[in-house]
Amino acid sequence: MIRKIAILTSGGDAPGMNACLRACIRAGLYQGKEMYVVYDGLRGLVEGEIQQVNKDFTQDIINRGGTIIRSARLPEFKQDEVVAQAAEKLSDFEIDALIGIGGDGTFKGLQALSRHGVTVVGIPATIDNDVGSTDETIGFTTALNTICDCVDKLKDTSGSHQRCSLIEVMGRECGDLAMFAALAEGAEGVICIEHPLKEEVLFKKLRKMKAQNKSHAIIIVSENLLDINELASKIATETGFDTRTEVLGRLQRGGSPTAHDRILAARLGSRAIDILVKQPASRIVGVKNNEIVDYDINEAVEMKHRHTHGLRDLIDMLQ
Repeated sequence: MIRKIAILTSGGDAPGMNACLRACIRAGLYQGKEMYVVYDGLRGLVEGEIQQVNKDFTQDIINRGGTIIRSARLPEFKQDEVVAQAAEKLSDFEIDALIGIGGDGTFKGLQALSRHGVTVVGIPATIDNDVGSTDETIGFTTALNTICDCVDKLKDTSGSHQRCSLIEVMGRECGDLAMFAALAEGAEGVICIEHPLKEEVLFKKLRKMKAQNKSHAIIIVSENLLDINELASKIATETGFDTRTEVLGRLQRGGSPTAHDRILAARLGSRAIDILVKQPASRIVGVKNNEIVDYDINEAVEMKHRHTHGLRDLIDMLQ
């Protein structure tokens, strides 16, 4: 029987992590469980930064961005002896189960703990939306809205000077932020893993826009794919557009979570507690076709992110 449950946030922060933390704590207390938080992610777990909390801890955090229990990366967690130390810390506190809120890296850490006999549940929270076991991650919608707000503002100044703006967004190995933002903003182009750069096609389109005296052009680019300053120079030379670059960076991580992300966080956090109360097992929760689902942790970690090729086709159609 699960009596004591600890919660940590790990990896990159995402809007809605606090809302999820709140949901887990309140649902756990409602079920009569002792609830604990781990500060500073997996690193804090290894160092024993564990504290019991009550309902008061969750006051006024549902709308706060970031994570109030902080996050920290720990590359050494790949070492089995470090994982063993973490499992021992949980045992010292008599913790029966651990909930981890984060992305794929967090889930791999939880999987390693499960091999040491720890019952774990993972909740997907990352702005990249790159977790294979869920259609959507906590924080993605908020980050997308932040990007769109920034692009709206850039359109104003871009149009005032007849510029082409290259806007770099986060996403790493997943182009969801870039593609969804391009579709939402009616961008003239998007460059990401699922929608690779075709220079001559892009140049031809921009030349035509320049000849038609269009006021501006917006190109959304996923990070780490290319040197956007180099591409900007090429666009200026090949098309005549005054071209500028903007890197949105960590602005995309911040801000108050949207109502959608808060509700998603509540649904996923509640399911995590439900698993530990009714049939304790190491699972990963997620959402599929708007239904909350859960999978065995080993199965979930192996799932690959589905690439949104249909969205790519839609973007091509509407550009």
